[in-house]
Amino acid sequence: MTMLLGLEVTGRRVLVAGGGTVAARRATALAADGAVVTVVAPQLCEDLVDAVLDGALTWVQREVREDDLDGMWLVHAATDDARTNTRVCAWATERRTWSVCASSVADGTARTPATTRHAGLVVGVASSEDADPARARSVRDQLTLALETGDLDLRHRRRDSAGVGRVVLVGGGPGAPDLLTLRGRRALSEADVVVTDRLGPTSLLSSLPADVEVIDVGKVPGAHAVSQDQINALLVEQAERGRVVVRLKGGDPYLFGRGGEEQAVLAAHGIPVEVVPGVSSALAGPAAAGIPVTHRGTVAAVHVTHGHTTLEAAAVRSVVDASATLVVLMGVSKLGQHVRQLLAAGALASTPVAIVEDATLPGQRVTRAWLGDVARVATESGVRAPAVVVVGAVASDDLLDVLP
Repeated sequence: MTMLLGLEVTGRRVLVAGGGTVAARRATALAADGAVVTVVAPQLCEDLVDAVLDGALTWVQREVREDDLDGMWLVHAATDDARTNTRVCAWATERRTWSVCASSVADGTARTPATTRHAGLVVGVASSEDADPARARSVRDQLTLALETGDLDLRHRRRDSAGVGRVVLVGGGPGAPDLLTLRGRRALSEADVVVTDRLGPTSLLSSLPADVEVIDVGKVPGAHAVSQDQINALLVEQAERGRVVVRLKGGDPYLFGRGGEEQAVLAAHGIPVEVVPGVSSALAGPAAAGIPVTHRGTVAAVHVTHGHTTLEAAAVRSVVDASATLVVLMGVSKLGQHVRQLLAAGALASTPVAIVEDATLPGQRVTRAWLGDVARVATESGVRAPAVVVVGAVASDDLLDVLP
């Protein structure tokens, strides 16, 4: 029977006999885990040559000898000759040193499991009786998929003795839960507490374990119940309790998401921060509506801005001279003001405009009109936030009409 056991190889001497591709995989993996690796072989494959040149391992250029095993904690016999591998493993057994035989599992005293690494864990799969490497790899791959995409509880149970937690700023994407990245899902699976906005994939929160604390700091237009300073203080307080905190945002943390402000505050308090980029609605919204913000022969640039105030000069100019597609986030409430500003600056009233509401969600709706009419049409159609406003030739409902 085989028992899986994790070996701490950091700083410990390991021998790899052989210079081929199998030896290269095992030697480089051990070196990456911190082992002090010696490879004994007359010749080396290219990968091992590179590892030697990089200083990752030591090469002894000759056939393996019994005294090469002196002082070794672990031995991998991976030469091209099965009899040599058997002999090396026998030497290891005499020394009560664990050994792995590449040519015959039965000749060694250890096996290398098929492994996957995820969220600070190493998961290994090995046959308990007769060796079946292909089966182990297949099961490993299925476990990898479950770890990356499943709703698993991967929270740490042992806390940092210093009591310092960490914060992960996660971009949740434009709204559809399956547009959250795999790294974002992993962060949620490790979270002790989730501080969430009202936008983004909030439906995923219902799948979290019941004892994961969810704190809603969502800001509704005109009713900001929780200020940014309060959110910053909350993140610091939760992390200082030694917790893993996920700050779940809509879109991307660094595109009008105030992620930079939050990171600066956390860094000032010595709290580790990881940033997980998200799919921004600035690009995903138009794409979900079939609108390419750049299109060969039509426009080669895109200008992204927010719509809380008057448009900045560069945004206005991009529409007036048709040099870029203008994408306005959070601009529904001031749409009429923006339209008047653009027209006054010389933008054509016939410039196409598209408004994408609830992008990527089942209730997605696209409203199209000319710039001169869009404010009226939006009011009559009952356009509401959250919505992305796209201004420029690519917003036409028939893009072929605007190609040169």
